Amino acid sequence: MAASELYSKYARVWIPDAAEVWKSAELIKDYTPGDSTLSLQLEDGTEVEHKIDTQTNHLPPLRNPNILVGENDLTALSYLHEPAVLHNLKVRFVDSKLIYTYCGIVLVAINPYESLPIYEEDIIHAYRGQNMGDMDPHIFAVAEEAYKQMARDERNQSIIVSGESGAGKTVSAKYAMRYFATVSCSSGEANVEEKVLASSPIMEALGNAKTTRNDNSSRFGKYIEIGFDKKHCIIGANMRTYLLEKSRVVFQAHGERNYHIFYQLCASSHLSEFKAFRLGCADDFHYTNQGQSPVIDGVDDAKEMNNTRKAFSLLGINEGDQMAIYQILAALLHLSNVEVKEQSADKSSIMPDNAHLLVFCELMGVPCEEMAHWLCHRKLKTTTETYVKPVPKINAVNGRDALAKHIYARLFSWIVGRVNNALKSSVRQHSFIGVLDIYGFETFDVNSFEQFCINYANEKLQQQFNLHVFKLEQEEYMKEQIPWTLIDFYDNQPCINLIEAKLGVLDLLDEECKMPKGSDDTWAQKLYNTLLKRNAHFDKPRLSNRAFIIHHFADKVEYQCVGFLEKNKDTVNEEQINVLKKSQVKFPFVFIFSFYDEKAPSSTNKKSSPGRAGQKDTKKTVGLQFRQSLHLLMDTLNATTPHYVRCIKPNDHKAQFTLAPVRAVQQLRACGILETVRISAAGFPSRWTYQEFFVRYRVLMKQKDVLPDRKLTCKNLLEKCIKDQNQYQFGKNKIFFRAGQVAYLEKLRSDKLRLACVRIQKTIRCWLARKKYLRMREAAIIIQKHVRGHQARCYVKFLRQTRAAVVIQRNVRMWATRRRYQKQRSAAITLQCLFRAYMARQQFYKMVYEQKAVVIQKWVKGWLARQHYKRTVAAIVLLQSCVRRMKAKRELKKLKVEARSVEHFKKLNFGMENKIMQLQHKINEQVKEHEENRELSERLNVVEKTQGVERERLSREIENLRRSEQEAKAKAESVPSLLEQLTFLRQELDTTRREKDELEKEAKVYRETTQEMVEELNMKNSLLNNEKDELNKLILEQTQQLTEIKTNVVKTKQLEKDLNEERSRYQSLLSEHLSLEERHRDLKEEMDLNIDEDQSTVDLPVLLKLQRRIKELEQEKKSLWQQIDKKEEAQQEKAKVCTPLLFRQELESENKKLKQDLNELRKSLTEESKDLVPPAPGSLPYQILLEQLNSSNDELEMRKEEVLLLRSHMVRQEALKYKRLCFIFHSLMLFCRSTDIHTLNEDGELWLAYEGLKETNRLLECQMREQARIHSEETKTLQEQVSKFKKEKEQQQKLLAQSLLLPEDARIDASLQHEITRLTSENLELMELQEKQDKTIRKLKKQLRLYMKKLEEYEGNGMNETVQLSYLQNAINITRKEKEYQGMLEYKQGDESKLLKNLVVDLKPRGVAVSLIPGLPAYIIFMCLRYADNINDDQRVSTLLNSTISSIKGVIKRRGNDFEVVSFWLANTCRLMHCLKQYSGEEVFVTCNTPKQNEHCLTNFELSEYQGVFGDLAIQIYRQLIKCMEDILQPIIVVSMLEHETIQSVLGSKPTGLRKRSRSSSVNEAVTVDALLQRLSFFHTTMNQHGMDLGVIKQVVRQQFYIICAVTLNHLLLRKDMCSWSKGLQIRYNVWQLEEWLSERELADCGAKETLEPLVQAAQLLQIKKKTEADAQAICNMCTALTTAQIIKVLTLYTPVIEFEERVPTTFIDTIKDILKDRVQSFALMMDTKKIFSVTLPFTASSVALETIQIPASLNLGFLSRI
Repeated sequence: MAASELYSKYARVWIPDAAEVWKSAELIKDYTPGDSTLSLQLEDGTEVEHKIDTQTNHLPPLRNPNILVGENDLTALSYLHEPAVLHNLKVRFVDSKLIYTYCGIVLVAINPYESLPIYEEDIIHAYRGQNMGDMDPHIFAVAEEAYKQMARDERNQSIIVSGESGAGKTVSAKYAMRYFATVSCSSGEANVEEKVLASSPIMEALGNAKTTRNDNSSRFGKYIEIGFDKKHCIIGANMRTYLLEKSRVVFQAHGERNYHIFYQLCASSHLSEFKAFRLGCADDFHYTNQGQSPVIDGVDDAKEMNNTRKAFSLLGINEGDQMAIYQILAALLHLSNVEVKEQSADKSSIMPDNAHLLVFCELMGVPCEEMAHWLCHRKLKTTTETYVKPVPKINAVNGRDALAKHIYARLFSWIVGRVNNALKSSVRQHSFIGVLDIYGFETFDVNSFEQFCINYANEKLQQQFNLHVFKLEQEEYMKEQIPWTLIDFYDNQPCINLIEAKLGVLDLLDEECKMPKGSDDTWAQKLYNTLLKRNAHFDKPRLSNRAFIIHHFADKVEYQCVGFLEKNKDTVNEEQINVLKKSQVKFPFVFIFSFYDEKAPSSTNKKSSPGRAGQKDTKKTVGLQFRQSLHLLMDTLNATTPHYVRCIKPNDHKAQFTLAPVRAVQQLRACGILETVRISAAGFPSRWTYQEFFVRYRVLMKQKDVLPDRKLTCKNLLEKCIKDQNQYQFGKNKIFFRAGQVAYLEKLRSDKLRLACVRIQKTIRCWLARKKYLRMREAAIIIQKHVRGHQARCYVKFLRQTRAAVVIQRNVRMWATRRRYQKQRSAAITLQCLFRAYMARQQFYKMVYEQKAVVIQKWVKGWLARQHYKRTVAAIVLLQSCVRRMKAKRELKKLKVEARSVEHFKKLNFGMENKIMQLQHKINEQVKEHEENRELSERLNVVEKTQGVERERLSREIENLRRSEQEAKAKAESVPSLLEQLTFLRQELDTTRREKDELEKEAKVYRETTQEMVEELNMKNSLLNNEKDELNKLILEQTQQLTEIKTNVVKTKQLEKDLNEERSRYQSLLSEHLSLEERHRDLKEEMDLNIDEDQSTVDLPVLLKLQRRIKELEQEKKSLWQQIDKKEEAQQEKAKVCTPLLFRQELESENKKLKQDLNELRKSLTEESKDLVPPAPGSLPYQILLEQLNSSNDELEMRKEEVLLLRSHMVRQEALKYKRLCFIFHSLMLFCRSTDIHTLNEDGELWLAYEGLKETNRLLECQMREQARIHSEETKTLQEQVSKFKKEKEQQQKLLAQSLLLPEDARIDASLQHEITRLTSENLELMELQEKQDKTIRKLKKQLRLYMKKLEEYEGNGMNETVQLSYLQNAINITRKEKEYQGMLEYKQGDESKLLKNLVVDLKPRGVAVSLIPGLPAYIIFMCLRYADNINDDQRVSTLLNSTISSIKGVIKRRGNDFEVVSFWLANTCRLMHCLKQYSGEEVFVTCNTPKQNEHCLTNFELSEYQGVFGDLAIQIYRQLIKCMEDILQPIIVVSMLEHETIQSVLGSKPTGLRKRSRSSSVNEAVTVDALLQRLSFFHTTMNQHGMDLGVIKQVVRQQFYIICAVTLNHLLLRKDMCSWSKGLQIRYNVWQLEEWLSERELADCGAKETLEPLVQAAQLLQIKKKTEADAQAICNMCTALTTAQIIKVLTLYTPVIEFEERVPTTFIDTIKDILKDRVQSFALMMDTKKIFSVTLPFTASSVALETIQIPASLNLGFLSRI
């Protein structure tokens, strides 16, 4: 493929950058070969010109497509180079918050500096049993792979964890060990896993310290071998340590600390047990205050000390040993404060009264003077003499520090040994998994001997790693039959030779250490002279003669030679060791003495004299020891299968989820990740199976190119797309691509999809435009249609209106004419009427006139007479009137004045009426406004007052008018008018007065009514106020009640929750208790078997003594039986005289006496047998004695039965007596009435003959039954004899075979012993037979006595019977009634085992469930229980129920993995429990019973306790059912719900790396949701067939769906490749199918849908829009069933399958976190797959009638009989 094709416009590349190492850029124009620069545009928009080296023509590396970014495996990247690896890690770590990534066979772990919820036990179980590529990268996946390969390949494994300080090596190793401890079971020894984990806090306290890079840095390397047995269970562990940093004990750089144990000891110095150490703060001691950082943030040293002590105790280190360890450590702290004073240039001293030296010597138990002396002196030995020489202060201080380092190192080694002893197992180790936690490549500003050894170890590990990677690549190519071409990879063997070969750095160092005057400078010169020009990996700094440079695989490192010799020799003053050997404390120096049995160097400055040149120092140097231990480690690793974990420290500031590119690239280069990438990229890094390639790149093919052969199809496509055939190879199962080819194919695919999108857009736009045009055209036509229709309708309307107007005009004109005519007619009629009336009146008036004329004449004549009289009188009166005239004139004047004032009065009255009307109007308004009533009344009073004033004024005016009347008398002509006016005014005044009175009355009435209304309103107001107060009180009460109800609801919900939790806790405890019981029972059976196997043969003397004792007991027994017979005879004689009641009482008392005699017999037997040797349980004499006792018990049972028979016989006798009397009376009556006695006798004879025939038939039937029974018993006895003979034959064969192996004498003894035992057993059998015969004889005697008694009674009543027979001659023929069953099954004593064997143990559920009624075994057992209850036998009841429980438990234990068996017995156990409740007689349970069922209730025993026992048993079976279902469903849930795709879309699958995800099934046998539904349907059908209660079935289905949801969601959260839009669609479709399954079976209300809600919400979360803040709010409102951690995890893992999708931005995830930060919920990431909901077993009454149940013959229960 040409570079011009790849480096085209818009192609993205990586360019180097000083700050970010690599920067992303985009080409803004195409590259053509020969160009010297590339025109690029950075992501921030700046344009740059990148120069190209014209000689090498090296182009910048290309970026991978976005679709490949963030992959789980770095080898899945198409372009495999350093910037691609760095960018992929950055995207996963920073954006997705994923700390683990695969790089081929290596797991890259980046320290997040934050505790993550990804190490819980449920996540361990999620990774258990999974293949490494199936789940997201995790340390648990590596641990599971190692564990699985160990179990599968029977080969030891190793997990190599490396990285620099602070990268998280120790934590990764700890989690790997935790995984092994969790998934493996303990093998016999208790707490092995806890001990393995407890070693971590001890080693961290003694070997870890705070550095500038890490707060808990391991300052030593360790290799822990975790041992396993053949069952792959942890049995122990062993630890090897490497290169402890001893210099840290005496020196720490700024910001660092010493080992944690010192600070823990100082923090706990206040404890009473540490008072004797005289410790204080860590700042008080020189060895702990040099770093000036005594405290670690977030770490409590006192608490850590407590954890360390607990770990010591758990590993078996007692308190005394612990205190000795702490005593030595405290002594070291005091030693650091010992001050050395300088006396001269070459002399120093220590004051003997130095307080810290005194404490040190006291704690170590050594003399203070000697220690002070030898700290400042040294002993020099020559060939002739020995002398002591003082040392300068600097050498004394170095000697003190060397002693401290030496003591700490020996203490550390001793503790490691004790830990290994505690972890050692007595069981032989079958295999192991080693966990190597070792330092990574280190380079500092100043590098010394420690860094040299660390980097040397990393060189060896890197070589082993390279060879292993190279080997895996070669195996992969050979497996796929790819032509193998040698891949050039970096071989660091020259660098290793430089270090460890002959005349190498370590060899020269050891040689220099042996030289008398060897120094660091001379050693450096030797290095320069020997290695400088001969080895390319060795170099010398320009400006230093005391340093050297080594070119390691990761980087070149400059080492300072100062201190190399001193650290390599690691010498201590021998005299100081001798002083320590004189210690009076025994324990602390055991570990020191053990290392100094051989002679040690005397001092640090000791030189060998020439005379002693022949003597060699036996002490090994540190370099030699380290080289040997490293070679041993490499041999161990090479003998195992390695697994690599590379830990990366993201930054030096311990910032959370922040990646510093420079530091990351340094570590990637140092830990070999980039070398792995380079090796992979050198060959064919991208590998696809043919099916995956076809599915992914199907879009690049045409339909005609698709062939049935997938391999040929892929070949044709690649030949067409990639012309250079060297860029790919076809393997057996995979296609191998070189680097960049997959990216090129992705580019072709995206281009094809983009063109397809453009074509689709074009077509859709055309379709939309045409659709719009057609829609507009159709709309125009519709508008035209409607307009034309509207116009037509308007025209029609006009025509209709015109026609209507004509009709209206016609009718109106007709109406007007008709009306006019009617008016004229009515007017004419009216005129006629009026005229006729007028004429009638005129005629009437005329008649009246004529009549009145006569009357008038009469009256006129009278009037004339009177007139005459009046004139006469008038003349007289005239005189009087003249006199009165004057008075009249005066009065006239007054009247005129009064007339004037009357008009005013009228005006006033008129105004007053207006005012009264206004007042009335105001009164009406006041009616509406009752509040102004009082003002109205006041106004009325004022008006009355004003009216009174007006009245007074008017009266005064009237008087004035009267005065003026006199003045008006002169005007006589005006008097009549004035008089008329006066009368009129008076009338009006009267009317006004009347109106006023009426108004006053009305006002008074209104006032009264208004007052009444006001009072009523006030009353109503008060009532309303009262009602308001009452309502307020009610509202307050209701609010209080509501709050109480709410609190009660909350409390009830909480109580329900607590109840469910308690129920689930009780059920889990119950299941644990029952499992422990089963375990105890199994162990007991094993012990019994062992006892039976170890039991010796029977002792013959003891056997003979027992036989004699048995004979004596037999004689006693016969005498007792004789006494019993005598007493029975006496009782029978007394029974003739005594009443039946006394007879019964005596029998019962006799029964009690017999029981007492039997108990005494038992006691005497046990007391007498004490003198003898007691027979062992299970031996033959023991069995004989037991049989004797059982026979006695059987005899007692027979006595009980006889007592019951006597009772029933007495009752029958009483009834017969009554019947006989009745028969005698009736027969006598009939006899007297009868006339033909002979006829009656004849009829009687016929009837008797008929009855005789019936009796003979019955007897024959009984005889046939008896013969059948005898025959069956005989066959049974014969079978028993045959089996007995077979056993005897086998025993004899065994004895014969054994005797043949014995010598002659022993053979004779064995045969005699066997013959004696045979004879004794035969005697015992004969005795048993005789005893049985005696029993039968006694039974027959009793029966004879009873029959004789009956015969006597019948003979005495013979006459009565004849009369009775004569009476029965006329009786009606009697028909036999059908048998009425009582719902009970009769069985014999001891048949319980046979019953339960046939009904429980040997029963096959499938046949019973299909052919018989559900719950039949439960009904049969309960019917047998009813029989035991009916006969009042408590022993039978308890035996039957206990045997039933144990039998069901045994079946569940043996066949607990068979779903049908567990379901069948769960249904039957529940049914038996419901029967115990239904027939218990309690009111709660008998409400649903029929009257017949109530008759069947238990009468003698109350079995409520057994109800609880059966309930617990049902709960145990239910939990076993759930476990069985879970085991069946677990393998198919993930495959069907997540992995299987119903429709293979164009999305396809993404490229994967070396760790391809394993398919659980092949393509042809894919497990779909239908398979899961079929399994669920099978479960449901089976439970229905077994008759399980519907409530229990619903709970089972709910648990099934919870398991499906939990497993699916957990795998979704742990698999990045499953978090995509298309997978969310697939999940929702699968969930819909599950919901449809529920609806079809009417189980929608069982709560199963609610359990699927987390999975549904997770699927919706994958599909919903994820961009804006509104989207975030919608997500938070939607995902109520998911925890915050789960929501964040799904959003973080969301991965686009096609490049048109987008990843979720980190800002959006931060928004989600901000919204959900206040949500109160669990922080767990995973759902608990082991959770089992608490089960309730509601009572369900059965409608099955017990009397109708029949036992099928297939159950072999013929010994049961229905009653």
